[in-house]
Amino acid sequence: MIVVAGESLVDLLVRRDGGVTATPGGGPFNVARALGRLGQPVTFLGRLSTDPFGRLLRAGLVADGVDLRLAPTTDDPTLLAVADIDDDGIATYQFHTVGSAAVGLTSSDIPSGLPSDTTALHVGTLGLVLEPMASTIAELVAAAPRDVLVMADPNCRPAAIGDPVAYRDRLASVFARVDVVKLSTDDLLWLDPDPDAVGAVRRLLEQGPAIVLLTSGGGPTRIVSRRNVIAVAVPAVTVVDTVGAGDAFGAGFLAAWTRAGRGRADLGDLGAVTDATRFAIEVGSRTVGRAGADPPTLTELGESGLGESGLRESGPA
Repeated sequence: MIVVAGESLVDLLVRRDGGVTATPGGGPFNVARALGRLGQPVTFLGRLSTDPFGRLLRAGLVADGVDLRLAPTTDDPTLLAVADIDDDGIATYQFHTVGSAAVGLTSSDIPSGLPSDTTALHVGTLGLVLEPMASTIAELVAAAPRDVLVMADPNCRPAAIGDPVAYRDRLASVFARVDVVKLSTDDLLWLDPDPDAVGAVRRLLEQGPAIVLLTSGGGPTRIVSRRNVIAVAVPAVTVVDTVGAGDAFGAGFLAAWTRAGRGRADLGDLGAVTDATRFAIEVGSRTVGRAGADPPTLTELGESGLGESGLRESGPA
């Protein structure tokens, strides 16, 4: 079972023509749904409101086969994000978080910690920013059993980060137990403005992770370990918008990795990491071709989907 911990929210997508669309979202919510669509056993850990938006979020998770045993309900309102989509499909966000359902997650909501069948834990986005949720999830990561692979996607949202110093300190603490970090080049520049991206990533690796997956929009994704850098090509695609694409990428990596029966000890196999990254790129590339966070299903991926081994059936890019 993969546990995805963090926020769910509703994105109000504001397009250039002035149209507004309400769509379910939130980094961890998107990751959980994508994993469900990829046929992986997944549990969402986060509070869901009883309001109409909360019911919409719950229905979306259920429809994609996500287990909700760790998703308590609350009368607090659903967290809202206003996403302004530019002419290139790039989204910028403003968040309405005070008193919202997602933010109020505390240890009392998960008194037994991670389920005993947990194989991987995914955390990130506002789940590592907003209190008390952020401290609750940081504690969950620190207490994760040694055989649980932990993946983090900071997915930095500066508009929601009131105290950048405290946020960076929290990330450093969390990274001490994280195995895989997914970062965009924008995330990396915000965390460490050094123009030497690989040098900045290597400093991050010193905090604990074994692997960083560094995405760069349509540019190659770089797999960075303490000793190696591997560039994996990204296909040219028509971009509708980038909402949820990074989340879909992270879900794709975890889906390939766990389906193959791989865990923390296998991250030294860079060939296996590369295969899982190729599949992640495929999932993310399909997502940018659609409006909103709408990742593909395993059936839609067809021959490029997960084979019996859990990895892509096609050869190297």
